[in-house]
Amino acid sequence: MLNNQDFTHNRAGFLGGSDIGAILGVSKYRSAMDVWLEKTGKKVDTKDSFALRFGSFAESFIADEYALLNGEHVVEYPGGLAHPGHSFCIGHIDRFVLNQKDQPLFNNYGTLNAKKLLECKTANHYSQSEWGEPGTDAIPLPYLCQCLWYLGITNLPEIDVAVLLGGSDLRVYTITRDIELEKLLFEKAVFFWTEHVKKDIPPKPESINDCQALFRQASIGKSIEANRETIALIKQLKSIELQVQADEEQMEAIKQTLMETMADAEVLTYLGRPVITWKAPKPSYRVDTKRLSLDHPELVRAYQHSVINSRRFVVKDLPNDLWQENIVCEEAF
Repeated sequence: MLNNQDFTHNRAGFLGGSDIGAILGVSKYRSAMDVWLEKTGKKVDTKDSFALRFGSFAESFIADEYALLNGEHVVEYPGGLAHPGHSFCIGHIDRFVLNQKDQPLFNNYGTLNAKKLLECKTANHYSQSEWGEPGTDAIPLPYLCQCLWYLGITNLPEIDVAVLLGGSDLRVYTITRDIELEKLLFEKAVFFWTEHVKKDIPPKPESINDCQALFRQASIGKSIEANRETIALIKQLKSIELQVQADEEQMEAIKQTLMETMADAEVLTYLGRPVITWKAPKPSYRVDTKRLSLDHPELVRAYQHSVINSRRFVVKDLPNDLWQENIVCEEAF
């Protein structure tokens, strides 16, 4: 029997369909680090945009059009459904497709009467290439993971994805259940929840943005000494930066490694000299209104609040003596 209740008020208490793509590293918009920060209460995701609001607004229209075009009976269920074996794996499903009109969604035993699921999506015209031929399962990978997540939770055989492309092109795709992929997906989710969320251990950063988020708060005045391998990385980074066509991906990878090495330290030194600083700029202050500063300048400070800025990662130009062969390990290259 499915555990069906309202899970919407505490996103930190469960993993949802929109989280699994990020955990698996296939989302363009979120990383496993973002999910970990949210689930451990270190970061509250308050993202809002026109696209998100439009997607929420258009959901009912897309569901109604899908039902009209396909002769189906759909029903909305606002609560969440929990996986029978993993209570922290939750699905908030857009619509359920019923065999008969006015059929109850659950029978007396708590089993779903639906024959399949429906997910409603919106996408702009420029993302059209990410969607394959209608009627196939060729949809963006994060959405595919989300669909498999919902099928695993509900134990239903298939899910239709109705997407409104560019505001005028409605397409329908069908995803059938894949037990092997589903098993792998939930294994990854369980590992992430038990080993990272429950133990409060962050996953490995995947990008500079992850490092900025994980090590957002520096230990003021903390300094660590670099080893020769780290100095070799810095030298490699400087060399790449001087190239006419610098390898941006390689530079990003080196910077990420250096950030992971520094963690919460503000300064990386070598032979006692600073080689990298990673500090937040001095806090800036904002006044709530311009009129306050004009009419009551003496009250400005009472309406100011500190703004925490991102730490600034600066690789310094080193003196030539630090690059001497008896100091730096050239063999690292």
